[in-house]
Amino acid sequence: MAESAFFPNRSGWKKAVSVLLENEPAFEKVIQANRGQQLTVQRARSVYEYLLRAIVYQQITGSAAATIHGNFLKLFPGYRPNPDRLLRMSETKLRSAGLSRPKLKAIRDLASFQKQRLLPGFAKLGRMDDEEIIEKLTAVHGVGVWTVQMLLIFQLARPDVLPAHDLGVRKGATVILNRRQDLTVSQLEKRARRWAPYRSIASWYCWRATEL
Repeated sequence: MAESAFFPNRSGWKKAVSVLLENEPAFEKVIQANRGQQLTVQRARSVYEYLLRAIVYQQITGSAAATIHGNFLKLFPGYRPNPDRLLRMSETKLRSAGLSRPKLKAIRDLASFQKQRLLPGFAKLGRMDDEEIIEKLTAVHGVGVWTVQMLLIFQLARPDVLPAHDLGVRKGATVILNRRQDLTVSQLEKRARRWAPYRSIASWYCWRATEL
């Protein structure tokens, strides 16, 4: 990770919190419990490397994913997975890092996109709206909507993203709203309309609420 910044900034965060409290007073407890903290952006060196890491980390625990990702990076000079070298590398060698065949397929497709210059950089993504970015990046095999939503929040600092299929967000919203049963995706999407235009910040507080 090359760059770290407040999301969106201290004054912007305070404004977002004020709007959330006005529109959804139930956020007060989790906001008070996390006073002085806020979501931060840690910009990766490139969209390509961010998505490579995201693919490796899919559906496995953090420690196991970190080990596999580290083993994968060691296959490349300077720990930089050049797409040409990756595409030439044998399946046996790539699999030796601990990658499953589906993830290997996804990583190779991503490398192909990068080699053909079909993968936008952060500067270009910054000029696109959220839906355009989701459509563009999910064209890569193995990159789903949730993965792109995480990029929108944690890499591009987009303020109004709701990862409604994220179990942690749904569970946190259930805690915040004091519901007996977990909110469904449709229930969360409907309720979160009142959190706009700061649904990324609301989602962050939902994640934090699971720790209360």
